[in-house]
Amino acid sequence: MKVAVVHEWLIDWAGSERVLEQILHCFPEADLFSLVDFLSDEDRKKIQGKRAVTTFLQRAPFAQSHLQFYLPLMPIAIEQLDLSAYDLIISSSHAVAKGVITGPDQLHIAYVYSPMRYAWDLQHEYLRGRHGRGISGFVLRWVLHYLRLWDSRTSNGVDAFLADSEFIARRIFKVYRREARTIYPPVDLTHFTPQDRKEDFYLCAGRVVSYKIVDVVVEAFRQLPNHRLVVLGDGPELNAVKRSAGPNVEFLGYQSDAAMRDYMQRAKALIFPAKEDFGIVPVEAQACGTPVIAFGQGGACETVTPLGKPNATGILFENQSAADIIAAVHKFEHNAAAFSAAVCRKNAERFSAAEFRREFSDFVAKHLQVRHNRKTVEN
Repeated sequence: MKVAVVHEWLIDWAGSERVLEQILHCFPEADLFSLVDFLSDEDRKKIQGKRAVTTFLQRAPFAQSHLQFYLPLMPIAIEQLDLSAYDLIISSSHAVAKGVITGPDQLHIAYVYSPMRYAWDLQHEYLRGRHGRGISGFVLRWVLHYLRLWDSRTSNGVDAFLADSEFIARRIFKVYRREARTIYPPVDLTHFTPQDRKEDFYLCAGRVVSYKIVDVVVEAFRQLPNHRLVVLGDGPELNAVKRSAGPNVEFLGYQSDAAMRDYMQRAKALIFPAKEDFGIVPVEAQACGTPVIAFGQGGACETVTPLGKPNATGILFENQSAADIIAAVHKFEHNAAAFSAAVCRKNAERFSAAEFRREFSDFVAKHLQVRHNRKTVEN
C-alpha cells in the first residue's frame, strides 16, 4: 500500500506540525506533500528528515515570509499535486490541503484543524479594520467568496473527516454537512511533571494578540490588587496591554519551553480567556498539576473538567469580560481544596501522543478494511 500525507505548508514548527509528526510515526513509509517546504534542518528531524514534494509556490517570490499573499493561488496549487499512484491519502488541513484531487479507488482521510476560519464564520472579524477597507477590501471579499465555493466543493473528495475537537466537528458539519470523528491532537507530556506545592500567583501564557483577550485578564487583575498575575509571551498587543496594567501584574515576555514549564508547575492556576479550536496550553498546565480558569467555549470545554463535575480540573466562565474573570478567580479561591495535582495530570494524559497514535491508526485501519470489504463484494 502506498501512502501520501499532504500537509498545508512547512514553514514553522507549530501545533499542526506536531500532529504531522505523529501521523508520520503511524505511517513512516509515507511520502510527504505540501504547498511549500522551508522547514529548518532542526525541525525536519522531527518528521524523519522527510522533504515534501511541493507546488509552484515553492519558487514564488517571498513565499517563505509572505505566503499569505498567495492565498488566491493556493487552491489551484494544491490541485496540481499528482497523487494518482497512492492508495491512501491523509491530508492535514486548516486551509486547502484537503482539496487534493483523488480517484474513486483511493481512500482520502482528512484531519481538519478547522475549515478555513477567515473564509467562513470568522470572515467579518478578519475584515474589520484595514483588511476590509476600500478596493482591496472588495477584492478580498470576492476572494473569500471564491474560497468558500471551492472549499465546499472539495469536501466531496474526502472519504472520512477527523476533527481536532468536538467544537471543530460541529464547524465541519455546519460548513460541509459531513460528520467528523474527533481525535484530539497530541500533546507531548513527557517533559511536564505535576507539582503539588503552588505559589501565590496566577499565570497567563501565550501570544499577546487581540483574540487571546490578554488585555481583559490584565484589566480583571487591575481590579484584584491583592492577587498577583504573571504574563508570559510576546506579541503586537504587548505594549498596549502593559500600559493598562496595575503593579500586581508582571510581564516576562517570551520564555523558553523549560521556563514555561517551571511557571506552569508553580502557578496556583492558569487563566485561559481565549476561544480556541483546541488549546494546548490548558492541557500542558494540567499536565503540570495546575488547574485552569478558562472561557467556557471552544476546546477548553473539552479539555477542562469544570467544578461541580467529578474529578474537576478547573473553572469555566461564561463571558470574556473582566467581571466574569474576577468572579471565576473568587470562585477558585473559595474552592481551591477541590483541585489536586494528580487529578489534573490524569486528565491531561487523555491527550498524550501515544493515545493519538492509537486512535488515529485504528481509525485508518477501520476505513481501509471497509474499503477492502467493499471491493471484495464488487469483485
